[in-house]
Amino acid sequence: MFGYCAQRMDCLPDAVVQYILSTISNAKDVASCNSVSKKWKESMPFIKSLFFSRSIFDNLKVGQTSDCIIMQMVMSIVKLEELVVYCPFTSVGLASWLLHAGSSLKNLELRMDNLVEQNTADEGPSKLDCIQAARNLESLRLWGVLMVQAPKWDVFQKLQSLEIVGVRMEDPALAEALRATPNLTHLVLLGCEGLRTVWIELQRLEHCKLDFYGSGSSSLTLTAPKIEYLEVQGCSWIRVRETSCLKNLIIANNTGRVYLLDFGKLTALESLSIRGVQWCWDAINKMLQLASGVQHLYMKVEFTGDFEALLPFPEIDFVDFFKSHPKLKTFDVHGAMFAALCQKNSLKNVDSDFMIPCLEEVVITVRSPLNAEQKMNTLESMVKFGKKLKKMRIKILRMKSGHSSADDFFEDICRFRYMNHKLVSIE
Repeated sequence: MFGYCAQRMDCLPDAVVQYILSTISNAKDVASCNSVSKKWKESMPFIKSLFFSRSIFDNLKVGQTSDCIIMQMVMSIVKLEELVVYCPFTSVGLASWLLHAGSSLKNLELRMDNLVEQNTADEGPSKLDCIQAARNLESLRLWGVLMVQAPKWDVFQKLQSLEIVGVRMEDPALAEALRATPNLTHLVLLGCEGLRTVWIELQRLEHCKLDFYGSGSSSLTLTAPKIEYLEVQGCSWIRVRETSCLKNLIIANNTGRVYLLDFGKLTALESLSIRGVQWCWDAINKMLQLASGVQHLYMKVEFTGDFEALLPFPEIDFVDFFKSHPKLKTFDVHGAMFAALCQKNSLKNVDSDFMIPCLEEVVITVRSPLNAEQKMNTLESMVKFGKKLKKMRIKILRMKSGHSSADDFFEDICRFRYMNHKLVSIE
């Protein structure tokens, strides 16, 4: 079948064959195409991308090395624009590839595998230092990186996207790396270990995703006037003053507390997600006040409290909450916040003309049968006053079914679902 296809392609004009084969990127496929025919072999130098999988060199013959094979393939290509290497390699090999193809490369992705690797003085440049040869990069993605010392980079003027996944890093090293990439619009740092006080100043940054691994006590100061999407995991203190373009904000801390959030006006914010075990109430309250125009709100914070003691949320007035968030379309609320909305005084001040104008979908996670009557009143009020409500999903999560109050509460929810079967579902 493969030979038949090759014969059919040989009937095509050379330019068409060259165009079709130039879309191949898998290194194993490229090597196979070289053996099909002279026309195919002559087309291989015009491919734009090379991909080396993790296991591609698992069965090398004696005397062969991945560095040399990759070098041969890189040298055979006229203008390589993308190089992806997941298989093991050395800094010497990387330096040789980039010396040949660095000027044409636009996208580079490397599985570094050097989280515990330390270069000694006589080993020459590190893998990170070698990347400097690809000075025209537009996108750089690295996996498994050790960056305790600043990489020896000049400025990557064209680099717009930087992603690093799994990294041991020191604060000064990150600062120097970002100084060498001043024109980033997309920054992703996932599984970062070792960072404590992070300062990021990037004037063109639009998308930023940061995941700090450890005790959850890191601090972040971000200066990025064009930021539109921001996701931060593992910070206790966050300061972002230039927020006029911010549309999507996600803040989570699953191992520590969130103490302080210092944000500018969130006039453009459309989606807000806050998650964690414990947040100071001042931080939660401030975010809710700033996000008055938010359309999509996700809240999964279990407790408040400034110190070790885990405290419940204070009472939140149901009417005031929805009046202060008039554009809210989707509302995903978990245990503690839902309980705060269900206090007995929460529905006393309902005006005759009160309505929830934009709410279309509600997801409520219930974990406790306490205050069952107030919780049912709150559910009924959302249906009653949510004039545009299309869907309500009630999730029952680890409720102690052995207690009679839990059984009664569950029966009430089932009855509520039956009465509003077009809107309400139970999971």
